[in-house]
Amino acid sequence: MKGDRVEIVIDAGGTPRTYEVIATRAGRRVEVTTGRGIVEVSEVTRTGTPVRTARFMSNRVIALVEHPVDERRPGD
Repeated sequence: MKGDRVEIVIDAGGTPRTYEVIATRAGRRVEVTTGRGIVEVSEVTRTGTPVRTARFMSNRVIALVEHPVDERRPGD
């Protein structure tokens, strides 16, 4: 969903670094997968085609925060 974002905090040798992957267009979403020591965060289309992908070593990931967009409208 447009507006979905995932914030990743990485240990970069003593100082933390923050990265964000954001769903930039309508119909796109952000997916997180983990496996074999890798955390992968991808922005994907409706059909599942990855547009952008960020990969991190799981032992360097300090925090992974998902911020889903609020689908409710203020008038509801």
